[in-house]
Amino acid sequence: METFVQQILNGLVLGSMYALVALGYTMVYGVLNLINFAHGDVLMIGAMVGLSILQLLEAYFPGLPGYVQLAVAILGAIPVAMLVNVLIERIAYRRLRNAPRLAPLITAIGVSILLQTFVMAMPWWGRSPLPFPQLLSSEPIMIGGALISQTQVLLLVLAALAMVGLVLLVERTKMGRAMRAVAENPRVAGLMGVDSNSVIVATFAIGAALAAVAGVMWGANYASITFTMGVLPGLKAFCAAVLGGIGNIYGAMIGGLLLGIIEALGAGYIGDLTGGFLGSHYQDIFAFVVLILVLTLRPSGIMGERVADRA
Repeated sequence: METFVQQILNGLVLGSMYALVALGYTMVYGVLNLINFAHGDVLMIGAMVGLSILQLLEAYFPGLPGYVQLAVAILGAIPVAMLVNVLIERIAYRRLRNAPRLAPLITAIGVSILLQTFVMAMPWWGRSPLPFPQLLSSEPIMIGGALISQTQVLLLVLAALAMVGLVLLVERTKMGRAMRAVAENPRVAGLMGVDSNSVIVATFAIGAALAAVAGVMWGANYASITFTMGVLPGLKAFCAAVLGGIGNIYGAMIGGLLLGIIEALGAGYIGDLTGGFLGSHYQDIFAFVVLILVLTLRPSGIMGERVADRA
């Protein structure tokens, strides 16, 4: 039972990061019917910028509490990630809105490679894995016989706050109503005075902010980042969005958490289930097995695809 509880906690931590990235996928798809495969690399940009901010803080303001340093890193990474994602939309995607769907898909893959190459070429980042400093106490917290670190607790709290904030924005604000209107029918929304371009830019910016939070906390949790770190989390977050129902923000949250739990339970028990044939390092297969099953059995995902709620 202790192992089971431990894997559930690990799954919630991992799933929270998947959910934050999956929300960016599902929001863009809801508004543009576009899969932004460069979104995982926005997570990577957020992590890299966050690390650079931490290094500057250590050089010029040594001795700051770990929570303060993490807060400053996240607040500094968010605007940079937002700017990058808005530029991606403006330069790479805007002219392709009415193009065949294959064109923006190929463009998204090209943008992903471009971002990775850019980061790899920067002398202060480079191609080698970079250590991410441990800012919070390493003393674990005991929950039901399982252990969870202070960094993981903070990650869960930030993810919950971000998700609640996004739901309130989409459902209770003028911008949220505009996003839902554009998602349902861009032309009619335009006739009603909604500026589709502003809504789309805001959608990309919000998705990038969530990815930046996930990127900094990913580095804090795993203590290492690299220029290719966004590829696998990005693909898994896309699987989570499809699992929950691409285009549905609640589906992205549920899909991310479910995928994280499935992956953690699989990593914990795959050795026993296969008689030792497969080890925990095969945990990455679960996301794609789930994707295949969902696309085969329920292509619309758990929450379906409710067009009026897409954002």
